[in-house]
Amino acid sequence: MEKDYFAHETAVIDEGCTIGRGTRIWHFSHIMTDAEIGEHCNIGQNVVISPGVKLGKNVKVQNNVSIYTGVICEDDVFLGPSMVFTNITNPRSAVIRRDQYVTTMVRRGASIGANATIICGNEIGEYSLIGAGAVITRDVRPYALVVGNPGRQTGWVSEYGHRLDFGADGIAICPESKQRYRLSGQEVTKIV
Repeated sequence: MEKDYFAHETAVIDEGCTIGRGTRIWHFSHIMTDAEIGEHCNIGQNVVISPGVKLGKNVKVQNNVSIYTGVICEDDVFLGPSMVFTNITNPRSAVIRRDQYVTTMVRRGASIGANATIICGNEIGEYSLIGAGAVITRDVRPYALVVGNPGRQTGWVSEYGHRLDFGADGIAICPESKQRYRLSGQEVTKIV
């Protein structure tokens, strides 16, 4: 049976993984057993996707990213170059904790910048934007802009990744898409 995805000749694809139609896997990447990759994903160079990892549709994984067991990415997620996931909160070389992996959830449309680190057990909210080099030690709200070490929320972004400036009425408009958003307390919602 002919595969309906592309894998560069240097990529290693283990038996028992699922790869969606139209996905592209580039140089020196390794997709391990029981990994699930959705349709139309792009897996960059030198990427490792560990057993049990789930990637939704249209996930973009840039070069030099390791996605460890316990990570789940929904559709349209962007993982920047050399960003890092962890999956154990207290790793020790001499202590085997393979049955203690902690789940990290990256919600639809979230983007994680280059060299950012995501400490396991946190949820990255939909359409949030994690700045380059940020270290995420707690949950990130949907549409939040988070930068620094430790990561701190410095604002809000639209689904197109533009900073949102809310008026006195609690409404902001994305300069690119013209989508409207409402801020109520510490929650942003798109006005449909």
